[in-house]
Amino acid sequence: MKGHLDTAVRAARAAGAVIRRDFGAATGVSYKARMNPVTATDLEAERAAIGEITRVFPGHDILTEESDQAARRSEYLWVIDPMDGTVNFIHGYPCVCASVALMRGGEILAGAVYDPLHDELFAAEKGKGAALNGSPLRVSAVRALDGSLLCTGFPYRLVERPGDTFRIFEAMSLLVPGIRRDGSAALDICYVAAGRFEGFWERELRPWDTAAGALILREAGGRASDFSGRDFDPFMPEIAATNGLIHDEMLAVLRPSPPGDPPAAPPPAADFGLPPPAGRV
Repeated sequence: MKGHLDTAVRAARAAGAVIRRDFGAATGVSYKARMNPVTATDLEAERAAIGEITRVFPGHDILTEESDQAARRSEYLWVIDPMDGTVNFIHGYPCVCASVALMRGGEILAGAVYDPLHDELFAAEKGKGAALNGSPLRVSAVRALDGSLLCTGFPYRLVERPGDTFRIFEAMSLLVPGIRRDGSAALDICYVAAGRFEGFWERELRPWDTAAGALILREAGGRASDFSGRDFDPFMPEIAATNGLIHDEMLAVLRPSPPGDPPAAPPPAADFGLPPPAGRV
């Protein structure tokens, strides 16, 4: 297993080196969809991460944000976001990271999230705890929303499918001292793991946004679920991530609005063109 975590770390650092080199000089910007850009740096960072993985584990499958990878039908699946926070990167806002996770049979075994602009490496191995730059991570001890700093993100398809997004944001804003919206789900989840936030929520996410961060959070003592409270897996398109102590209180706000004002249903994994995790239909 040590080889798995080491490889995840090397892959995240390799992608991060490309991000750091190009930060402040984004080039080759195009749009996969409205409000969903990709840059030349995303693509080069992805190649760097994949290169580190395939050099050590050439037979493993890879699911990555920016390109289709040939299936090798391995029991192992690497899930990669070479640059989470592309909009931030384009605008020179320093909240960007690379995220790499390894899954087997739907279970996350190892994960690394690297912020190259602040040289912060969040990493975890299943059952062995989480660390930030080698020091153990632990979630905060805040026990109620009224003492919590939260973070959220808005979906790319917000204009087309606003759903409950603004209802939830307004309701939550009235209960907490502050809410941040930083634009990098992987980092936001890691910040919950580090005790910088007490909670994070977002809809319409994809496995590469959440896989590594969810493991790091759990290993730091936190909890991740969907908005109804079901245990989280990366192929769920929504996440509620907390220190565990405020989880039920946060879920009470996140649950769908009353009859007569139904939210837009979150898209299933199939909408993203993604395969289900191993063992699921």
